[in-house]
Amino acid sequence: MSKEVFFTIPKELSSERADKAVISLMPSYSRSFIQRLISSGDITIDGKEISKNRIVKEGEVLRAVLPEENEQVIKAENLPLDIVYEDKDLLVVNKQKGMVVHPAPGSFSGTLVNALLYHKGSSLSSINGEERPGIVHRLDKDTSGLLIVAKHDFAHEKIAQQMKERTLKREYKAIVRGNIKDDSGTIDVPIGRSSKDRKKRAVKSINPKDAITHFEVLERFNGYTYVGLSLETGRTHQIRVHMAHKGNPIAGDTVYGGRKNKLGLDGQCLHAALIGFNHPATGEYMEIESNLPKYFLDFIRRIGRVE
Repeated sequence: MSKEVFFTIPKELSSERADKAVISLMPSYSRSFIQRLISSGDITIDGKEISKNRIVKEGEVLRAVLPEENEQVIKAENLPLDIVYEDKDLLVVNKQKGMVVHPAPGSFSGTLVNALLYHKGSSLSSINGEERPGIVHRLDKDTSGLLIVAKHDFAHEKIAQQMKERTLKREYKAIVRGNIKDDSGTIDVPIGRSSKDRKKRAVKSINPKDAITHFEVLERFNGYTYVGLSLETGRTHQIRVHMAHKGNPIAGDTVYGGRKNKLGLDGQCLHAALIGFNHPATGEYMEIESNLPKYFLDFIRRIGRVE
């Protein structure tokens, strides 16, 4: 069970940045752990979610929801790892559908991190702590495709900076329900944590943040559309929420699609097909692509096109 703790901001921490104030109030926890709690909405001030840069004031009430302490050690596991690019600074992994990226309550084994620890050992960045070594960004469990893994903290910081500055290029392929009439378009609708279900994101939400997704129709089928998508921002579940908001949820997405897919697709049909970035050491721009996986091609065949 998680537990709640409450603090009243004292005078000496007034005008301090939120993450630094929380670290002062909870000195037994690491900075990365505190920042993850802030990002996940588990730290609030006067009942509202905050950013780590939010300035606190004397007398405000801070609430922190702390996860259950878990003594499980994250173990290296000899799991298949599809590395499509690697050098001394980073690697790019083609994550399979159904694999969780990092350990969390209920998923302490079988994750990408377990596989990375086996294949790469200690040669991974430490910025996100012991539970997320090397992990700069994530993909949902049932989203397949390309993911950058940093081998050291400098590379991690350089890639994270590109994400912040929106210069990291990310392109996805998806099958969505329904026929999209426009050949291309942009969905510019803020996203935040759902007020009805804290595990979900929504356009009508708590503290929404800007979110921009571009789409292009690649092919139309009977009742489905094959689309290419690119992100300007990288909000949690962004593509899934935006396409559902448009009225064309990702095929197989039972969280945002509202029903099970009758064709037996296990999870959303969404693949991270291309990633482009400036190499953290050389500054050289690189693009890496991934072919559509078997589950995706099989689904295309089912809905009317044979490769």
